[in-house]
Amino acid sequence: MHQNSNAVAWAMYRMPYATIYKRIMQKSGMPVVLSSFDELAEHSGFCMAPFALSDDCPIYVIKPDVTEEHSVQIRNINGARHSDSAEAEEEMKSATAQQRCKERGRYSETFSMFHSALQDGCFKKIVLARYSDDMIPEDTEYEDLFHYACELYPRLFIAMVSIDKCGTWLVASPEVLLEGSGARWHTVALAGTMNLENNDIKSLTDGKDESYSNILWSTKNIQEQHYVAAYINDCLKNIATDIEETGPYTVRAGHLVHLKSDFTFTIDNNKSIANLLKRLHPTPAVCGLPKDKAFEYIIENEGFSRKYYSGFMGPVNMSGETHLFVSLRCMNIAAGHCRLYAGGGLLNSSEEESEWNETEAKLETMRRCIAIRKI
Repeated sequence: MHQNSNAVAWAMYRMPYATIYKRIMQKSGMPVVLSSFDELAEHSGFCMAPFALSDDCPIYVIKPDVTEEHSVQIRNINGARHSDSAEAEEEMKSATAQQRCKERGRYSETFSMFHSALQDGCFKKIVLARYSDDMIPEDTEYEDLFHYACELYPRLFIAMVSIDKCGTWLVASPEVLLEGSGARWHTVALAGTMNLENNDIKSLTDGKDESYSNILWSTKNIQEQHYVAAYINDCLKNIATDIEETGPYTVRAGHLVHLKSDFTFTIDNNKSIANLLKRLHPTPAVCGLPKDKAFEYIIENEGFSRKYYSGFMGPVNMSGETHLFVSLRCMNIAAGHCRLYAGGGLLNSSEEESEWNETEAKLETMRRCIAIRKI
């Protein structure tokens, strides 16, 4: 199953819209282990950070002993999916129906707890995550899943990372945490989610044009995105200069759309970048508000460890550039099975069924890659 087997750790990643991907391999020793964000500026390589730092889930940096560029392999998966995927997906759903029922019950219990805390005024917003276990063929080549994701989701950051201590992870993320070079940097506020029908998706084009003008957002989604954008703006005011904010506007991420605001700004030194990273992560988009209180509540009450889901990953100080993305739409892969993660932001106005359906739509991002492999 393992490709790049002669490397002690490796990462493959493709930037949004790119036609090439990069492979980073560390040939000897162990990846650098960091216990704080302050140390990141001293290293170069591929970074993988968890939602919550711990002894079991530290920050890793894979050293770029070997760096390669390759063209993304187009597998022409659409034809195969249209002809055979319905049968494969029905088989998958039937085999996991009982498990999904258990997952639904577990989510209902946790949702009630989190929503009660919102109604009691403990939080403006809090993010509730869940996981779903699935089977994949044991002869699956990891790189196949990476290329499937690249072809399915050209707009997203696609990465696959393998480190012995934390396993192999595949991510298809729409959300920049922090990227830039020199003094000029960029981050985003991404929140609010809608699952669109196929006909609606096909009518959308890239960018901020009129094709998105007929998408109507609920008050809940607009408010959720506003909370995230306001928080990021407050973080930047104390650290950055020349701040420019654009949005919110609607962007597509696979079969989903989100509300997004862009922030570009100037930061003068590495110490300030590390300080900003500590303030941004985890953003209210994956945690909540008040941030510290929501973070503690999630750790104590969510019922499982997110590990590297809703952390961040990407190249750090590579060719003078850093590109860190929030680890969303991700799965942890092992022989014959995988664990998929998804979450959603809850407000006082949130309804359980709607929030469950949002997590199902997000899990579908990775399930589509698995379904293709099963065909």
